[in-house]
Amino acid sequence: MNPDLHKIISSILPHTQPRKQAGQAYAPANIALCKYWGKRQESLKLPLTGSLSISLAQLGTHMRIELSETDQLIINDEAQDIRGKAATRLFEFLSLFRAPDTHFKIKSLNTIPMAAGLASSASAFASAVNALNDLYQWELSAQQRSILARIGSGSASRSIYQGFVEWHRGEQADGMDSFAERLDTEWPDFRIGILTLSDAKKTVGSSEGMQRTIESSTLFESWPAQVDKDLPVIRQAIRDQDFDTLGKTAEQNALSMHATMISAWPPVLYWRPESVATLHQVHQLRQQGLSVYATMDAGPNVKLLFKEKTRNELLQAFPGLQVVEPFSA
Repeated sequence: MNPDLHKIISSILPHTQPRKQAGQAYAPANIALCKYWGKRQESLKLPLTGSLSISLAQLGTHMRIELSETDQLIINDEAQDIRGKAATRLFEFLSLFRAPDTHFKIKSLNTIPMAAGLASSASAFASAVNALNDLYQWELSAQQRSILARIGSGSASRSIYQGFVEWHRGEQADGMDSFAERLDTEWPDFRIGILTLSDAKKTVGSSEGMQRTIESSTLFESWPAQVDKDLPVIRQAIRDQDFDTLGKTAEQNALSMHATMISAWPPVLYWRPESVATLHQVHQLRQQGLSVYATMDAGPNVKLLFKEKTRNELLQAFPGLQVVEPFSA
């Protein structure tokens, strides 16, 4: 094990012996309003900048981890090849926390498409940490679980929580100050609309796309400054419930991130014709006086930001829109 990983894990975990036969938990996916794109350290998943997200409430991952004779992975009732990419990544992560002779049977139920730019890995690794916490009865704090989830997938640090969540960049080399925490703000009429334009797996994964962007994009050097400008504006807009400032800043932040990807070589182009058409439609609706904004993560799918009062108009404009109410529970 990487010495830095060992130091983090040993400082957090009280023991490595399961206290139950099985543990289970849920974690929501999240959509970043101020994006995470770029690492300052790879093995610990330390981000180059901070980021800020909104959870997707009931859209995420339910995971059950039970002791078994062999390692098994079942996703949405379908057994997975244990040597496949998804299983290998997950079990490499789980092996950081278990004794060599311990095996797990994992049952994962995803209510959001996998590897389509809808933050499925974030909810998967956050739910895995939450389920381990249950299985081992560690009683870890949310901050500790956020640090552990980050090691599996950077954005998973934010999926430990519901609501608006900020992931702090941190400064320490060991990553112990790089964690997420929930903003103490409720926004009852805030809505997220998901337009799943494609649920196919991405040809370029987020980690690969991120690294390619860092190595070859001439625009990437301006990205940290963009985040430094946008993040406090979005945070304050949430506190003030200033929707148009939040929406405008989040949309510009997302498009700026994609600009850095497109300027990489080979270009990291997640957009499809439907993605571009949707963005044009959002802009046209705004010109007509409708307060709606768009954001996109590393994938072709578009997420809309709006308030409850505009729901009916948007359902007419986008018949396939899936509406999420992040503060309905």
